[in-house]
Formats: sequence, C-alpha cells, structure tokens
Amino acid sequence: MDANAVAQYLQDHSDFFEQHAELFSTLKVPHPHEGRAIPLAERQVLALRERVRGMELRVAELVRNAAENEHIADNLQRWSRALLKEASARKLPDVLTTGLADIFSVPDVALRVWGLPVKTDGAGDTPVWQGSVTDDVRSFTNSLMSPYCGPNAGFEAATWLERTVGSIALIPLRVGLSPQAFGLLVLASPDPDRFSPSMGTAFLARIGEVASASLSRLLAD
Repeated sequence: MDANAVAQYLQDHSDFFEQHAELFSTLKVPHPHEGRAIPLAERQVLALRERVRGMELRVAELVRNAAENEHIADNLQRWSRALLKEASARKLPDVLTTGLADIFSVPDVALRVWGLPVKTDGAGDTPVWQGSVTDDVRSFTNSLMSPYCGPNAGFEAATWLERTVGSIALIPLRVGLSPQAFGLLVLASPDPDRFSPSMGTAFLARIGEVASASLSRLLAD
C-alpha cells in the first residue's frame, strides 16, 4: 500500500484508532520543529495548540480592527455633525477642511470648488477654496470614478499645499451620479506611506460622499 492508500483507509475507517488505542503511545512521528520523534498523541496535541494559537491571533486581529473601525466611525460622526451644525454654506469649506485636519489628524488638506459665482469672503478676497483651477485639473477630476490614494505622481493639486507631498489622496466631489465633478478634495502628507495604495478607498469614498452632500449647498447658495 502506498501513502495515499493508507490515508484513504484511515478516512474510510474512522474507528481505527479506537480499535487500536495503543498506537497513540507507541507510534512515533516526527516533531514538527525539533527534528525528533514523538508519540502520535503528543503530535496531535501540538497540532491543536498551533491551531488554537492561530485562532487567538486571528481573534486579536479582528478585535483590533473592530476597535480601529469604531474609532474611525466616531470621528466620521463628529466631522459630519460639525458640517450639519454649520448654518452658513459659505463657511462649510473651512469647517470641512479644518475638521478633516483636526479630527482625522491629516497633515495637509486642500479644497477647490468650481462652477460657482465668485463671491468674496467678506474681507474683499476670494476664498482659497474658490481659487482658479486649470482645465487639466477639472478634466482629471472628472476622470476619477473613485478616490486616488498613493504616492504623489506630480499631481497639480499637490501644488495647492505649502509642504512637500510624499503621499496623497484625491477625492472627487459630485452631486449624485453626475459624471461632472464640481470640486476636488485633497488629503496629503510628507510621509510617503501615509496614503498608500494598499489602504483601499472605501473610507475615502465615504469622506467624498459626505463632503459632496455638504458642499452641494454652495451650488444652490
């Protein structure tokens, strides 16, 4: 009999070790780590311990992820609440960017909104968020069907920030399912690993949805 036949026999005869219980103490198998022979029963115990250890690590990872998700959800609620409390649509851009920087500890945040009547901020100056935007930026933003997250590949939007940008997240702002964006939200950091492609964009998409819904008030203002 070859090894496969033996394995098949044991599968077909699950009561084999009940009928030959002495094998548990007499049959020797290789230790998985130490290179010595140990009883079959001890080998089974080691296998179960390793499986339990793996399950404990997995549970710990799930608990850690749950705590992180809860923290993110709490921050998102705080940020959304601040936007809902702001009565003035013209103040929303500042509330939005300041909240992202403070609540989510984002080093650099920039915002541009276009297609609006130019209004001053009360001091005679055009707000930064309503500054000029090139056709290239608008075209690029329209092409973003989901947020970009990764290294700064020479994006023009990175020049809106004062510091050198190592990694960046670019979030298009749209009303509903419109193919035309009305703005671009930029999150950035000097750290090249802060916004990495491996992060995924689901949370950034939620940020974009809340920001778009909030800033859409400017279109009707």
